[in-house]
Amino acid sequence: MSSERAVPALADGPLRFLPNALLEARHPVRAILVGWLTAAIPALLLAAAASAAMPNSEQPQFKIAGVADAIFKLVLFAPILESFIMAAVLAVLLRLLPPAFAIIVSSAAWAVLHALAVPAWGLVIWWPFLVFSTIYTVWRTRGFLVGVGMAATVHALNNLVPALAIAAAPMLATG
Repeated sequence: MSSERAVPALADGPLRFLPNALLEARHPVRAILVGWLTAAIPALLLAAAASAAMPNSEQPQFKIAGVADAIFKLVLFAPILESFIMAAVLAVLLRLLPPAFAIIVSSAAWAVLHALAVPAWGLVIWWPFLVFSTIYTVWRTRGFLVGVGMAATVHALNNLVPALAIAAAPMLATG
């Protein structure tokens, strides 16, 4: 890993299990694609496990009026807003903690915030936010907006399929 584009302690710390594409700021397209798959696939598995373990648990509710509204709110607006908030929180955490622990605390905080709305959601959301926080922390070495943009892009891709499913649900229910 190139030392000028690496975050110290990530490759050898508690997050070393993550793919190398997430731990270095070298190949943005690869990082986005690997980040999306690394966030989405385990999150889907966690969602399935949470649903199986708690079949009567509440699901997140979104006020969505069609596909365009879902794309705007869940794929554009939320990832950008949450990435800026995440960056601000991580700016503080990175002054207090080593990078890997700042990332872990950030993802845990996002899990708690989402769990306040829907408890089972917090069980699922911590993993994608671990990935988003890692990507932001790594890519901020290239600039604040680069870090935010990379995290927001992976977040947007992560939200795309659920956004389309949420938008399609009323159409499917009415036949």
